[in-house]
Amino acid sequence: MRIGFRDRPAGSRVLPLALSVLLLQVSVAPAAVAVAVAAPGSAAEVAEGACGTTAGVPAAPAGAEVVQPGTDLTSRTSQSPAGSTFWLAPGTHTLSPDQYGQVMPKDGNVYLGAPGAVLDGRGINRAAFTTTAKDVVIRGLTIRGFVAERDQGVVNHDSGERWIIEGNVIEENQGAALMAGAGQQVLGNCLRNNGQYGINAYRIAGGITDLVIEGNEITGNNTGDWETLIPGCGCSGGAKFWAVDGADIIGNWVHHNHGVGLWADTNNNDFLVEGNLIEDNGSEGLFYEISYNLELVGNTFRRNALVQGRNRAAKGDNFPVASVYISESGGEPRLPARTDGIVIRGNMFSENWSGITLWENADRFCNSPANTSTLSCTALVSPTSDCSAPAIASEPLYGDCRWKTQRVSVFDNTFEFDSTLEGCLGLCGRMAVLSNYGTFPAWSPYKAAVISEAVTFEQDNRWYDNKYYGPWSFVAHDTSRQLTAAQWRAAPYSQDTCSVFGAMETC
Repeated sequence: MRIGFRDRPAGSRVLPLALSVLLLQVSVAPAAVAVAVAAPGSAAEVAEGACGTTAGVPAAPAGAEVVQPGTDLTSRTSQSPAGSTFWLAPGTHTLSPDQYGQVMPKDGNVYLGAPGAVLDGRGINRAAFTTTAKDVVIRGLTIRGFVAERDQGVVNHDSGERWIIEGNVIEENQGAALMAGAGQQVLGNCLRNNGQYGINAYRIAGGITDLVIEGNEITGNNTGDWETLIPGCGCSGGAKFWAVDGADIIGNWVHHNHGVGLWADTNNNDFLVEGNLIEDNGSEGLFYEISYNLELVGNTFRRNALVQGRNRAAKGDNFPVASVYISESGGEPRLPARTDGIVIRGNMFSENWSGITLWENADRFCNSPANTSTLSCTALVSPTSDCSAPAIASEPLYGDCRWKTQRVSVFDNTFEFDSTLEGCLGLCGRMAVLSNYGTFPAWSPYKAAVISEAVTFEQDNRWYDNKYYGPWSFVAHDTSRQLTAAQWRAAPYSQDTCSVFGAMETC
């Protein structure tokens, strides 16, 4: 069993995937055979991709029930005790021919797929594996053709706790390839070409804790183009996270998703995003929204947000679309986490539409009609608090009723940019820290330039010790303030001390 990452010594990491596979084998049965998965590590290692490996456990472990194609896996599961292991033989396995045909695991059940074992929903079944059973293992299967509804998932539909989902190919389903539960481990899977999400980490009854997503290939998701179907829904992405407290996202290849690559939205906290290759996503590579406390370390971001950037530039929209978008998110010492800031260090950014944007919407706060996360309030405010006039105009509600972009440190990163980027029109290759002019609602205490001043000068957002190559420009305070590197470094902004700009070292 994996030790909770909050209990690990400082500086330690999740077990390497090859070792975790070995330990999981022992927990299933001594004769279990490892799934072929790509181990995480450098960008080059990640780029081999879980989708390029052969899923499957070649032989049934001792004591496993062998399930041949045509066998009713639903009935076999219901008739077997908790903790049973099932090995699905090669071939196409199906469930009952109605929308509610599903496998309902019991606590500790293990489902292993032989090479060539496919569980096919045939465009009929909504979900493959459901129920709130705990400690379920699903390994080595190809799972496709299920028709989950919007915001629902095919595997772990009901967010059971401590599931291990490892070495599977989950592809070409509607909805999400999988949902998440507390303590879940998602290891070495190919999650591709699903209609809405590769991963939807959302649970109706409370949040999710201690989530591990490691060594996966997450690609081509949001084939349903949900942001076009429902503009502004925020309901798409390679992976989407809601109210997750503690996540390790390590060594994944997140690419060619139709929209955002990784999107943390609404009161997430304590994320480690490390050693991932994040490239060619249509929108942001990472979108961290109304959330807290993040370490973004040692990742490679390439060619992200080109589709979104070109579309906005063509409309004359001058908002600084970026590869990493920090939106109303910041460090918060009052929430337990591995860091009390947002730390962005040691990353490579190459040929993205732009670099990093720190944004805070002056009109978005608890109880404001401009808060698109309907009925959500910050993690700092009691449900009984009155985030409305007149109480919101005084502390502590003045500070705690809004999500602040604060305590962000951007250092030791490399930013590369080519000025010949197609469709740029002067609106790419930018770095930004800004807000809008507050106007709404009428009782808001954050009107005019209050938040622009705060996010730019008062909330400890700092760039330093970075390296820049190419014609970078900078935006500060609001979209009208376009700055040169010299202006960005000079007072009153005083950013990027000791950074390198091309051949020019500033310290």
